[in-house]
Amino acid sequence: MAAAGGESSSQNVSDELFQNFYTEVKQIEKRDSVLTSKQQIDRLLRPGSSYFNLNPFEVLQIDPEATDEELKKRFRALSILVHPDKNQDDTDRAQKAFEVVDKAYKLLLEPEQKKRAVDVILAGKEYVEHMVKQKKKQLKKDGKPQDVEEDDPEMFRQAVYKQTMKLFAELEIKRKEREAKEMHERKRAREEEIEAAEKVKREREWQKNFEESRDGRVDSWRTFQTKGKTKEKKNRSFLKPPKVKMEQRE
Repeated sequence: MAAAGGESSSQNVSDELFQNFYTEVKQIEKRDSVLTSKQQIDRLLRPGSSYFNLNPFEVLQIDPEATDEELKKRFRALSILVHPDKNQDDTDRAQKAFEVVDKAYKLLLEPEQKKRAVDVILAGKEYVEHMVKQKKKQLKKDGKPQDVEEDDPEMFRQAVYKQTMKLFAELEIKRKEREAKEMHERKRAREEEIEAAEKVKREREWQKNFEESRDGRVDSWRTFQTKGKTKEKKNRSFLKPPKVKMEQRE
């Protein structure tokens, strides 16, 4: 009986090991199917990618807790898959996909940018956890079973993914609005600067013209004054006293 029990225990261990091995193999197959060049390019350029690709960890398909060495290896593997040289039949899209991967990698190389991305992901997770608690609290209040779909790890992961993507999108929209506002302010400041420079230029030209024409105006005035005096002298020289009529006496 003891031997039989030992054999049964060994069989259970073997079954468990086989199941773990099988699960790991399926995960590898799933990962490899995603990591084909065409599928990666499609993933990186899918509709809505401008927002999906805001999460650099999602772009590189790597865990936020990955080490710098793991990040480097992941970037190298993914960049090779989507590189234009490897996709001669689709070089334009491959180039765009490569640029997305390169941008995400460079962003994560900057500690401050990486921290921001991690903070957004954590905020998304905390939000979902809070919402799950609120749901369960309401169900308990209503006297209903406190089972929610997020109890399923996969559904929870999807909820976190959606919320994280939403947060990244909101931050990007705010960034664009701020950038547009700053650009408008720079443009207005530049226009004011140009207008001020034009005003100074006009004033200088007016002053220059005024200075250049001043001598001419003075000479004209002097000439006018001289002619006036000459005419006055001539008029005085021809003046004759009026004739006085003598009164006749009777």
